[in-house]
Amino acid sequence: LVCPGIQLDWNAVKGLPEAIGKNGVTSNYSFQYAPYTWELIKGLRKGRAIFHNPHTPVKCGGAPHKIMYLAADHWRREGVLKDMDIQYWSGAGKLFSVPKYEKTLLKVVERGGIKLNFMWKLEEIDGPNKRARFVGIVEKNKDEQQWVEYDMIHVTPPQSAPDFIKTSPLASSAGWVDVDKHSLQHVRYKNVWSIGDAAGLPTSKTGAAIRKQTPTVVANILDAMAGEKPHVDYNGYTSCPLVTGYGKLVLAEFDYNNVPQETFPMDQSKERWSMYQLKKQVLPRLYWNFILRGQAQG
Repeated sequence: LVCPGIQLDWNAVKGLPEAIGKNGVTSNYSFQYAPYTWELIKGLRKGRAIFHNPHTPVKCGGAPHKIMYLAADHWRREGVLKDMDIQYWSGAGKLFSVPKYEKTLLKVVERGGIKLNFMWKLEEIDGPNKRARFVGIVEKNKDEQQWVEYDMIHVTPPQSAPDFIKTSPLASSAGWVDVDKHSLQHVRYKNVWSIGDAAGLPTSKTGAAIRKQTPTVVANILDAMAGEKPHVDYNGYTSCPLVTGYGKLVLAEFDYNNVPQETFPMDQSKERWSMYQLKKQVLPRLYWNFILRGQAQG
């Protein structure tokens, strides 16, 4: 059972390892630099703030823009939002993959006066001069380059399967463990299974996803050990608790087909205080006390 997690490729962006933690360059994907993010947000009263989402899959796909929404809400509360130029630069083609939730998030973007830029890859950080170089990655902007100055930039590092997976026979052409997306069994090596962020599954890489993958793979491994065909299918369920401001959260839950798979009997595409409290108060306890102990699966 292969589940080594995901690799943060800081070196994939030229200048990022040297720049991060100073000159307005930060990332919540590092425990070391997350406090610097808050320091920058608190200290910035006027100027340009860039929030970056890479062209690769990442763990917790909502994280790159959750911090942007929180920052915008902080600046609104401080009365300086009108003086801020907030920009989102993303390697994706849209804000969110599920239309039902994206509709709400676009309203949050409008509320924050955020400028959206899609299908751009962050190539370089010039820390001393506080500027970032983006390169277009689709036909309409292919190889076009833009240097963008900033007062702060929150970078989400490109991510991949660990190197020892990418260079192994287990990997697909994209570098992830090459498994059937329903049974979680390797497509070539039938005694190999994979779950979690390193698995080549076309769904968001989240803790909620692995909570559903675990009972699936257990049942199917037991089937294989008994000489039977795996009978349990994973439908791609994943969840992104999208914090959209202080006391506001959209709880996105969906499957491989980007069809909502909601838990609660209300419209989860709406910003709700109750869902914010679920994220703040309940989910940490659920994770540490139950999920990690195998007592909250399925």
